[in-house]
Amino acid sequence: MSRNYKEDQTNEVEALDSIYCGDMEILATEPHHKFQIPIATEEYSSEEPEKGLACKLVFTFTATYPDGAPVVEIEEPENFEDMFETRLLEHLQKTIEENLGMEMIFSLVSSAQEWLNERWDEHKFHQEELREQKLREIEEEERKKFEGTRVTVESFLKWKLEFEESTGIAAKREKNNVSKKQTGRELFMCDNTLNDSDIKFLLEAGENIENVKIDETLFQDIGELDLDDDDDEDWVPGADDDDD
Repeated sequence: MSRNYKEDQTNEVEALDSIYCGDMEILATEPHHKFQIPIATEEYSSEEPEKGLACKLVFTFTATYPDGAPVVEIEEPENFEDMFETRLLEHLQKTIEENLGMEMIFSLVSSAQEWLNERWDEHKFHQEELREQKLREIEEEERKKFEGTRVTVESFLKWKLEFEESTGIAAKREKNNVSKKQTGRELFMCDNTLNDSDIKFLLEAGENIENVKIDETLFQDIGELDLDDDDDEDWVPGADDDDD
């Protein structure tokens, strides 16, 4: 006994119209049924269409459906990325092949709905990754501003030399060396062995030199010192100014 395809198709369309509660729209009945069913992700709404994915699935029965595959089209896609339509149709084609011989429209709609939800979940996960990456970049920039520039022994000595030249300390020091006998204070300030004394102290104390940070504001008053003051001739580091 041959199958009555037309009757089976009509019965399926009536069942689908009942399942989708008026959302399904019948576009034609001859020569074969053609109808569309909207699908969307859970967060999608017409008021906020940017929050989710949506489209309409258009089905057209063939003369031998369901033994033959129905024609499936996608219309009015919302927020679809490039190739989403092609990928969704390929996904539905696999579902069609698995269901040949059986009424399959409900299975196709459910499979397409699930596929959209998976793509939207991937999109949200990617957006969250981008947001977290942006936060990490901002935090890193703020950390760099807070910590200042980490230095090595070489870069510290180079900065020290440039700082002394820019503030005039080096010139005053050279002038004093040529013009007169150095005082105790000047000997202390000009002692080359003291150039990296702070660094040596840190290293001996086990401090990691990369943790050393320069705060130039601590040196701002150095340039105002009068290194020509002869009253400091007998100054000795650590000596008290008043006699007991």
